[in-house]
Amino acid sequence: MNAPSPPKLPVSLAANPRLSSWLKFSADGQVTVSPGKVEIGQGIVTALAQIAADELDVDMARVRMVRASTAASPNEGVTSGSLSIQQSGRALRHACAEVRHIFLAAASDRLGAAIDTLGVEDGTISGPGNVRTSYWELAGEISLDRDASPGITQKSIQQRALAGHSVRRLDIPDKVFARQRFIHDTALPGMLHGRVLRPEISGAMLAELKEDGAHAVPGLVAIVRDGNFSGVVCETEHAAEAALKALRKGATWSGGETLPDENDLAAFLKSQPVESTVIDTRKASSPGTDRRTIKRQYTRPYIAHASIAPSCAIAQWDAGKIRVWTHSQGVYLLRADLALVLKLPVENITVEHMEGAGCYGHNAADDVALDAVLLARRAEGRPVRVQWSREGEMSHAPFGAAMAIEIEADLDANNEITDWRHAIWSNGHAARPGRAAKPALLAGTEMSNPFPRMVSTNPPQANGGGGDRNSIPLYDFPSWTIESHRLLTMPVRTSALRTLGAQGNVFAIESFLDEIATERGEDPVAFRLRHLSDERAKDVIRTAARRANWKPARRAGIGYGIGFARYKNTGAYCAAVAEIEGEEDIRVRKLTLAVDVGEAINPDGVINQIEGGAIQATSWVLKERVRFDRQRITSTTWTDYPILRFSEAPDVEVELIQRPEVDPVGAGEAAHGPVTAAIANAVFDGLGVGVRNLPITRDSLIAAMELAR
Repeated sequence: MNAPSPPKLPVSLAANPRLSSWLKFSADGQVTVSPGKVEIGQGIVTALAQIAADELDVDMARVRMVRASTAASPNEGVTSGSLSIQQSGRALRHACAEVRHIFLAAASDRLGAAIDTLGVEDGTISGPGNVRTSYWELAGEISLDRDASPGITQKSIQQRALAGHSVRRLDIPDKVFARQRFIHDTALPGMLHGRVLRPEISGAMLAELKEDGAHAVPGLVAIVRDGNFSGVVCETEHAAEAALKALRKGATWSGGETLPDENDLAAFLKSQPVESTVIDTRKASSPGTDRRTIKRQYTRPYIAHASIAPSCAIAQWDAGKIRVWTHSQGVYLLRADLALVLKLPVENITVEHMEGAGCYGHNAADDVALDAVLLARRAEGRPVRVQWSREGEMSHAPFGAAMAIEIEADLDANNEITDWRHAIWSNGHAARPGRAAKPALLAGTEMSNPFPRMVSTNPPQANGGGGDRNSIPLYDFPSWTIESHRLLTMPVRTSALRTLGAQGNVFAIESFLDEIATERGEDPVAFRLRHLSDERAKDVIRTAARRANWKPARRAGIGYGIGFARYKNTGAYCAAVAEIEGEEDIRVRKLTLAVDVGEAINPDGVINQIEGGAIQATSWVLKERVRFDRQRITSTTWTDYPILRFSEAPDVEVELIQRPEVDPVGAGEAAHGPVTAAIANAVFDGLGVGVRNLPITRDSLIAAMELAR
C-alpha cells in the first residue's frame, strides 16, 4: 500500500504562511482579520468573518475585517474566478484553527489545566474550577510571527455555530447610510483632481497638442504629456473637466486601427491568425453507427463591464514613494505592473484597496490607477483623484471577448449522440496586470517609450480555462473533441469579464441539446438527466424543474426553457428554468434556479450572488452588445449600450441545496451560463425558432426566423 500523503497547507496559506499576516488580537477586545481577497460586492468580507469567528469561538461583532493592502495583507493574487471561499476561506479557517490551538496551549500553561479541559466562549478561555483567561490577556505573551503548520485539526461541521447560517452583510450599512466606503466618495486632505485625454478613434496617435485653452482654465495646476499620454491636474473636479474639454479642442490625432465588421463577427473571428489548441478528447469504447451529422454555430458579441460608476483611483507621489487607492481586484499584481512602468522597486509603492461601484472582472480600475500615478508625479506630494468618464469607460476599458462557437454532433438511427465536436474562435479572455514581463496597463502603451499592448491569452484548462471554459461537456457522450482557436490579433481590447468563455459555451451546448431533444420528441429535462451520471448535477436540474412546476401547459406567446452547467466543471452546480413572453420583444417573466455550492457559509450571500448573476445574464442575453463602426466604439452611453432596467427585471427564485459535508466553492459566476441558455431555450420553446446569435433582440429574432424558413 502507498503511504498516505503528508498534510499540506491550503494554497493561499502555503503562499503566505506567516500567521500574523492573517489575524491579530487588539487590546480593545477585537480580532483584526486581513485577507488578501477583496470585497467587490460578492459578500466575501462577511463570509470570511463568519469563518474566523466560528473557528476562534468569538462573536462576529469582535471581528474587524481590514481591506487588502500591499503594506500588510497576504498576497492572494487576484479576486476572481469564484475562488475567494475556496482559497481565502480555507486558508483563514486553517490559520484561525491553529491560532486557537496556540492560545489554548498557552492558557493551559497559565491556568494549570489540561488543554482538553479548556473551552472558549467569545474569546474567553475557561476551565475546571472557574479558572479563566482570554485571547486578549494572552496576546501580549504570544507572537503570531510564525509560519502555519500543516495537519491542524479544524472544527467539525457539527461544532460550527455560524457557517451554514445566514447573517447580515457587514458592508451593507456603510453603503445604505452613505458612509465612506466607495473610492468615488473618498476625499483626502489637499486632494487634486485629474482627467486624461484619449482619442475617439481606435489606436489614433496624438500628433499635436495646443495647450493654450487649458492653461486659461482657473484652477489648473499642471498639464502632463508623455508621448500619446496627456492629462490635466486641477484644484477642483469642475476645473479638471473644463481643462480636459479645452485640451481636447487643441488635440490633433492621426492614424488609427480598423475595427471589424460588427454585423459579421463570426467571419472576422474565423479569418484571423490563431493559436489552436485541442482542449480535450474522448474516444468511444465501441464506435457507434452514424446516420447523420448536424452542425450549428452560436455567437456572442463583445460585452462591456457596464459598471454603474466609471473607474476611479487616487494616487500620491511624495519623495519617491507612491501610494495608490484603487478598486483593482489584485493589489499586488497592480503594484507589480506600476513598478515595471515607473522603473521603481515594488517596495516604493503601496497599493490599498477600496470598493468600487460594480466590478465584474478586469475593467479599467487598474488603468485609471496608472493614470492617477502619472498625474500625481506633477502634484508636489498632493494626492490626485482621477475618474474616467462614462464615454471613456465604454470606449477604452477591456471588454469581454466576442465568441463564435461551432458544435457538430453525429447521430445514430435513433437520434442518439455518438460523437460531439466543439470548436471556439475568440480572443483571449485574460490580460490582467502583474502576470507578464511587460505591463498590461493602458497608459503604459501610450507613453513616449511605450510598452507593447498585450494580446489577451487564456488561462490553462487546469485553472478553469478562458475561451474554452465550460466547453468540455459534463454529459456522458461516447466521444468528443474540443478545440480552441485563440486570436493573435486584438483590434478590440479584451480581458476578463465575469465567467470568461463559460457563458458562451454553456449557451451553445445547452441550446444545441434542446434542438436535439426536440427532434427526438423528448422532454429537455429528461434528455439531460439521461445523459448525466453526476448525482449532484441531476439534483440541481430536478430541483429547478420541480420548483418551476416543469413543464407548465403551453400558452400562446409563452415559452419555458432550461439550462444547466457546473461552473468550470469543478465549481458550483446550477440549473435555471426561464419563463419568457413576447413574439417581437422578449421579456423574461421569471427565473427559477437551483444551486449547489457544497457548504454554503452564508446561505443568504450565496442566494444574493445567484440572483445578481441571473439578472446580469438576462441583461446580457436581451440587451448588451458593444457597438462600433470601422474606426471607433460607438456604444459609449447608456442609450447606445442599454442594460436591463428595474422595470424589466424578472422575478427570481433560488433554491439552495445545502451540502455541509462538501468543501465550499464560489457562487459568483455559476448562474450566467445556465440562465443564458434557459432564456434562449424558452424562446425556442415559445416561438419555435432557435436564436443562435446573442443578444436576443427583435432583429436577431427576425434573422433567426428567416433562416428557419
